[in-house]
Amino acid sequence: MKKSIGFVGGGRVASIILGGWSRAGIMPDKVLVYDVNADVVSRLAARYPQVEASADIAVAAAQDIVFLALHPPVVPDVLPQLTPNLQSNAVLVSLAPKFTISKLSQMLGGFSRIARMIPNVPSIVGRGYNPVAFGPEMAGEKDVLRQILEPLGDCPEVAEEHLEVYAVVSAMSLTWLWPQLYQLNDLAQANGISSDMALAALDGMLSGAVAAMRESGLSSERVQDLIPVKPVAAEVEAFMSAAAPKVSGLLSKLRP
Repeated sequence: MKKSIGFVGGGRVASIILGGWSRAGIMPDKVLVYDVNADVVSRLAARYPQVEASADIAVAAAQDIVFLALHPPVVPDVLPQLTPNLQSNAVLVSLAPKFTISKLSQMLGGFSRIARMIPNVPSIVGRGYNPVAFGPEMAGEKDVLRQILEPLGDCPEVAEEHLEVYAVVSAMSLTWLWPQLYQLNDLAQANGISSDMALAALDGMLSGAVAAMRESGLSSERVQDLIPVKPVAAEVEAFMSAAAPKVSGLLSKLRP
């Protein structure tokens, strides 16, 4: 973690990654964060003493490894500001869906030392699943980047064309899974089970549920039918019917 790190964008994703590094006790020696909202950066700097607030995007962009932590709509406007400041031996890690490595390189005037990653929230506790795709000029830098990302959790190398699918499956899906899990945790506590015990039950149930999907040899219908009592079957069916077109539509919008 001797490489200097620059974040262009100091929002949720930057906070997740910094939180994961901090929890692992291996915060990089030098971390600069730039954001158009100075208050966002000030809050990060207050939470993580190693973080330096950068008022100049050029300074953040001049570090060894630069994380592009921006929402897709603003990427085209920001990249030209990075181009004259990226070091020739730097690495740019884009955390945004939609823009391919080829397109990013084109918008950066031919700079090609680029990787893309789709992070998810559990990275903040070192339990993330963060698929990564590397550009053709990254062969010699893969191990260095993996060492920096390893404290966040699993970072499998995947085909770039699958990154947007992972953005929905492993990142955004938590927006509809977590409300259910928190509701179950609340129910357990209201009926005499401690939060620690309830979360242990949920943890075991979720990991076991995926194992059953993978290892039982049964169809999806037969796996789900192994539970005899389905108290919210109608509501689940209604939710799934309503969610399917929205999720498919979201994926279509995210695709390059």
